[in-house]
Amino acid sequence: MKSTTVIIALIFISNFCEMAAQSAAEEQLKETITKLDADYFEAYNTCDMEKQSEMYSEDLEFYHDKGGLMTSKLDLLESLKKNICGKVTRELVEGSIEVYPINGFGAVEIGLHKFHNNQEPDAISEPGKFIIIWKKTDSNWKITRVISLH
Repeated sequence: MKSTTVIIALIFISNFCEMAAQSAAEEQLKETITKLDADYFEAYNTCDMEKQSEMYSEDLEFYHDKGGLMTSKLDLLESLKKNICGKVTRELVEGSIEVYPINGFGAVEIGLHKFHNNQEPDAISEPGKFIIIWKKTDSNWKITRVISLH
């Protein structure tokens, strides 16, 4: 009876330690992705096309509920430069980011954000949902898929 209690206690402790390690790893991943989100949208808001280009994967897929699918990184960057730069600012809805690991690949980021038309500063901006798939490479993270819903 005593050995059964010890075995159960060891299993419990082992499972607890594994869950604590997972939680720490998931929290670190969320911090990393949240920082990447801030870095990307700082470049977006300041029209830093070089930084945006660095953060996109070459095999990018960008799904926009109104604009459709775009699969060309170059076309996306040209569209952002023409239609967004100096005209639109993105604001993250505080506390909305969720991050989920994708084993052997990277992570999924889900959140809410608002876009403000700089030519209409009094216009009300409603939050929209976004999903970004991040791929972890040897040296950095790349945006591979984006789903933007308004």
